[in-house]
Amino acid sequence: MTTETAVIIACAYFIAAFVKGATGLGFSTSALPVLTLGLGLKSAMPLIIIPSVVSNTIVMVQVGHFRETVKRFWPMFLATIPGLIVGLLILDRVNGLVAGAVLGTVLILYGLVSISRPAFHLPDHLAGRLAPISGFLTGLVNGITGSQVMPILPFLLSLRLDPKRFVQGVNISFTLSSLVMAAGLTKIGLMTWHSVAISLAGLVPVFIGVKAGSFVREKLPAETFRKLVLIMLIAFGLILVGKAILG
Repeated sequence: MTTETAVIIACAYFIAAFVKGATGLGFSTSALPVLTLGLGLKSAMPLIIIPSVVSNTIVMVQVGHFRETVKRFWPMFLATIPGLIVGLLILDRVNGLVAGAVLGTVLILYGLVSISRPAFHLPDHLAGRLAPISGFLTGLVNGITGSQVMPILPFLLSLRLDPKRFVQGVNISFTLSSLVMAAGLTKIGLMTWHSVAISLAGLVPVFIGVKAGSFVREKLPAETFRKLVLIMLIAFGLILVGKAILG
């Protein structure tokens, strides 16, 4: 590994952890654009698994309601697995720039949805039917791009859950997806012991980043910082799409 590569990875981990500590935004969503621009999507995806699982597990323990959330959304969580498998099969066959463009599109949509925060409410009888579809599509997008937020984020937002149950639902999905992703990336040869070692070493800047982000959260209005981060992610998305178009 070159010094330049090590710096890119450390910066991506620190930035993503800083953002998570300050705003609660997903670790992988923040780390992937930086890693993808520096290393390419297929090299970046294995590097976010371990830090993502660690940060998600901490959050799940903190917010509670684990059994209740699993009982309510288990069809959605299970449907994520076949979606991931299909997505990884597609990833193994597509050009890295194309996959990066898909990631860019997901980031743009995620940023726009999060900034606008639509007030749409999904009735319970429709939510039950759409939950497995949401899970499958989230797995599909995750397998192709590494991003875990679409369409599960707008789906759960439409249910108007209280904050703790919303965070628990999102983090269970993220953690399950990361574990399945780890197995899938290993199967297609993208996740190796080398990438695992890098990820474990990266827990140091992750820890520092979360602490620094938590400090900033107390000083800066959370909503202001959240919007700045989302605008940054949209910009990264536009760069990734532009990079694919220009070749």
